[in-house]
Amino acid sequence: MRPRPGEDLRRLAPDMADWLRTGLRVLAAATAVASTLAGCGIGAGRTPAGVSLLVTQNFGSQTLAQSARPRVVGADTVMRVLERNATVATRYGGGFVQSIDGHAAGSQGAQPDDWFYYVNGVQAHKGAAATKVHTGDEIWWDRHVWTATESIPAVVGAFPEPFVHGYGGAQYPTHIECTQTQAKACTAVLDAIGHFGVPAGLGCLDCAEYNMSLRVLVGPYSTLVDDATADLLSRGPSADGIYARFIDGGHRLELLNQLGRVTRTLGAGAGLVAATRLRGAPPVWFVTGTDAAGVAAAEQAFNAGTLDGHFAVAVSNYIAVPLPVGLPASG
Repeated sequence: MRPRPGEDLRRLAPDMADWLRTGLRVLAAATAVASTLAGCGIGAGRTPAGVSLLVTQNFGSQTLAQSARPRVVGADTVMRVLERNATVATRYGGGFVQSIDGHAAGSQGAQPDDWFYYVNGVQAHKGAAATKVHTGDEIWWDRHVWTATESIPAVVGAFPEPFVHGYGGAQYPTHIECTQTQAKACTAVLDAIGHFGVPAGLGCLDCAEYNMSLRVLVGPYSTLVDDATADLLSRGPSADGIYARFIDGGHRLELLNQLGRVTRTLGAGAGLVAATRLRGAPPVWFVTGTDAAGVAAAEQAFNAGTLDGHFAVAVSNYIAVPLPVGLPASG
């Protein structure tokens, strides 16, 4: 379930149905943890509970397969979970995916494409055959072109992950960093994460930069640029994996297509919800914009119903714009 492109976010502000849907997903994972019995599989170990599997293409714009309860056995890897639940062809000795259910990597419109995977919204640094599955993992495979960048370190479409279960089998503290701590958007983001039972601290910019925390930076982009990770948002997808770029000191936001080319430039009131990583540190999320109105618009988009299945989301006139722009409609 995801909003239709162009749907007004003022009608998509987190309502009871949205909270209930996502809350039940988290509750189901927590309940499964308590009831999981020992299982057998490739290796010794208990079967992880609350695992989900999503297969898409074109940066999440087209869903090919989805399962809230895929078959998982024992100490499975990400590759084994995929193979148990889909028809998979591999290459390079079985370490890399060539096709899923007949959708083969190779090229799209003369542009190279490939299969990439994310666990709880974080791109793994190892092959799928070497990545173990843990309780609560949301496994997401996406086939997309990589002309503009070969790496998209983090995406927002698995929210409320990685805040609930972490990633790689480890959990991290969450810290909300606001440049305008009295702004409504700051407390709204804190409340949105706290709704899922995640304890989160509230503080100043860079207060937790070196503490291995999951950081959420909230504020106009012009107030965030001194942060090393935030600085990447002015460089484009080759630096941060985000198909948007702030220019003119953060007062304008360029939206890019899958080839990394500018298709729209937004001004006052433009918002962005995105995530990236710097040098292997935990992901950093951004609820930001060209000004205070843009941050408020981004805060309205900071909910599972809007972010679900998208790599990043820009906001223009309170309309959600999945990134990259110009992708095929959801199938």
